Amino acid sequence: MNTEDHIKKWLNDELTPAEKEAFEQDEDFALYQAIIGGAKKFKASDFSEPKSFEDFKSAYEAQHSAGKTSNWRSKILRIAGMVVIAIGIYYGVFYKTVAHIETLASEQTTIELPDQSEVTLNAGSVILYDKKDWEDNRRLTLSGEAYFKVAKGKTFDVITSQATVTVVGTEFNVKQRENYFEVQCFEGIVRVTSRAGKTKELLAGDTYRLLDDVYTWGKTTFVEPQWTQNRSTFKAVPFEAVIAEMERQYDIKIIVDNVNTERLFTGGFMHDDIEKALLSVTEPMDLTFKINGSNDVVIHGNKK
Repeated sequence: MNTEDHIKKWLNDELTPAEKEAFEQDEDFALYQAIIGGAKKFKASDFSEPKSFEDFKSAYEAQHSAGKTSNWRSKILRIAGMVVIAIGIYYGVFYKTVAHIETLASEQTTIELPDQSEVTLNAGSVILYDKKDWEDNRRLTLSGEAYFKVAKGKTFDVITSQATVTVVGTEFNVKQRENYFEVQCFEGIVRVTSRAGKTKELLAGDTYRLLDDVYTWGKTTFVEPQWTQNRSTFKAVPFEAVIAEMERQYDIKIIVDNVNTERLFTGGFMHDDIEKALLSVTEPMDLTFKINGSNDVVIHGNKK
């Protein structure tokens, strides 16, 4: 059983005595208690208030700062992505007005929000929002990647574990994966507020990226995200991020052999042919691959 399943059963008081004992021995159990303890203090309309995530991060850093100067950063990013889900799960149990939309591997879906805004979710993504409070507070939480076409109206917030994206009416893409956050603005103006409180505004064609704690600016000539056209594209990203995206799009497991996954990759792959996709990402990197089964692929490096 994975960690998320344990959390769900814990919130619903469904753990067996043995499972509960093991779960309470987890080094992050106190953190989970603090997260849910803070969530219970919110009103339903405030279930995803950004301040709660910042408080969580500050508390975690304070608790683990002594004698640890590097591990907490990666651990916070790993756990912070679960905060959105954990708080959403709590309100999904105790407040039936919270909508939960999730895509599986190799799946995309498009939904219409109560104000007729449109959201397209990429594979392996989740959004949560309060249907009852939507008219007064257009805000949702995102874990994964989604393309938004926002109807004009009140402020619209997309809250992730790494930043909050705010607009009034526009088209933009938000990608939030482990150690990777990116916003692309295709129309209108987007405001991005990081967890550190730094705010940037993006105009149409601007991109804003946070990769391994490094912020970069860029441009895009596309008029919409390429993944909505069944093509994943990358610009100077670590090869491990490319592998992770291919695993999501094809629902496969990729094993690497003698491959430097920190090398930067620029290019892309289509979502309709696994062999062509693998060729697209391995040939430019002077790598080879072998498909061992329907969902098992090995990528080999040059051993010379």
